[in-house]
Amino acid sequence: MAAAGRPWRVIPRPLLETVLHNYALHPRVPQPLLFHGPRGVGKSTLLLHRLLPRWSDQPHAVAFINFLHPSPSSPAAAPWSLLPADPASPHSLHDLRLRLESALEGLARAAVLCGAVGSKDVLAALSRNHGVSTALSRLLIPPATRSSATSVPARRSSSTSVPALWSRAVLAAVHRDDTAFCIGEGEATSCSMEEKAYMQEAMAALRVAKEVLGMQEGWRKEAIREMNRTGRFSRSLANSATDWPCLLLDVLSRAAEEEFFQPKLILNNVDVLRKAICEDETMVPAAMYHDSFIWRVIALGANEKCLPVIMSTSDGYYSSQAFVDFGFPNIFISRETFGWTPQEAKLHMVSEFFSEQEWKVVDEVLGPNPRQLSEIYMLKQKANSPEVLHDRNIEEIIDTYLAHLQVSVVNPAMEKALKMLQEFASDVREGKVPKIRSSFGAPWRHPPRDDNPDLSYKWAKIQLMDFIQSFVNTEFGVNYLADDSLEILDDPAAVAMMEVGLLYQQREPSFMRPITRGIQRCLAR
Repeated sequence: MAAAGRPWRVIPRPLLETVLHNYALHPRVPQPLLFHGPRGVGKSTLLLHRLLPRWSDQPHAVAFINFLHPSPSSPAAAPWSLLPADPASPHSLHDLRLRLESALEGLARAAVLCGAVGSKDVLAALSRNHGVSTALSRLLIPPATRSSATSVPARRSSSTSVPALWSRAVLAAVHRDDTAFCIGEGEATSCSMEEKAYMQEAMAALRVAKEVLGMQEGWRKEAIREMNRTGRFSRSLANSATDWPCLLLDVLSRAAEEEFFQPKLILNNVDVLRKAICEDETMVPAAMYHDSFIWRVIALGANEKCLPVIMSTSDGYYSSQAFVDFGFPNIFISRETFGWTPQEAKLHMVSEFFSEQEWKVVDEVLGPNPRQLSEIYMLKQKANSPEVLHDRNIEEIIDTYLAHLQVSVVNPAMEKALKMLQEFASDVREGKVPKIRSSFGAPWRHPPRDDNPDLSYKWAKIQLMDFIQSFVNTEFGVNYLADDSLEILDDPAAVAMMEVGLLYQQREPSFMRPITRGIQRCLAR
């Protein structure tokens, strides 16, 4: 029997850890790495508890951004579906953007403190892709005068060079109080006065660069508002939103050096950034910000080599469609994980957490998903505690757990999927859906023609139930490439089920399936 009261522990994954660690050991790499797989297979756990401690010691420096939670290792339980944990307060693009920029600024501070980045490095990176003379001239104007000046940028005097303007702007920034861009009292204590002055100048240069790019983005606000109103696309406007984080990436990548300074960037739950909300009309949409940032990471890696960037996600979009959208089948280094095999899970679980008899039941009903196994084990521990009256039988504990999944995960996700299907019907009526998606014979070809909410709801429910029943008949496995079944990706019911996170679209092998066997059993009910 499993030992009573034994706490759950993080079990190493040597092969996967070695693959990710070897990628991150390079100071600069030509491609970002996409670490993807369904919910609950241990991606965040592996990064946080196994790899992050190894990457936190010098010469390594790591910026870990968890877009799902404000703190990297939030105690809040990770959701099973892709729906926001709190629908009343969805993720804001403004907040996620600040989170990304703050993490990269922390890496830049580490680079400055070890002497890897100076003021000239910042100016060189800024001048490569931006004209900065006008913005620097404006920065040198006193704030009171600047606020009353016209919004049209004034031309600088032709006799003033960019390096001279830059030196004056940096000198002015050194004497300003800014806790975000200054050397603290406890930092650089073993450095000489000259070294500390060099570091302070570099921090001031970063501040000036941020102000210059912020000013240039401000000049484009009305153009962005017009782009959002008309629904058009402008690469220069999209890039203006990501200029600051990408400048920091450029500076850090050029400063990276083996055994001296090796920065890394980890974007956990990067799908949250793509689906964030943006209510400010003068900001680019979240999907455009997401695409622009990733495009520029790819370009930096291909042209100059970039610091290691690991993007972790549970969204099936990144398994297949992201490679299509970004234009090349191998645009990312793909590392897809599905957790343990049944044999591996049995090796780790039996005798330590479950008895042989208990494991046979757990494996048959729930499978080897690590997060579901940990949740079942916690329920088992509560059931065995004398002060809590729970069912002690493993079958009854699993029934209770499945009922919890049905009520708290599957039912809310299905309601959201129904709303998505109703939105699809509305989009068809308004002509927003291309006709090629409603091919002859498709069951979703004829949505309701009038704007009747009841009729639209009934149609959506029929579509969803018909899809689930057909999916059950296929034994929950459709190989959309090998079976030439790509039309399933046009089915609005399939798309909705993947959007809410109940189904996962694998890359290799190319199956569409429920994220866990427990979710599968809930869908079959």
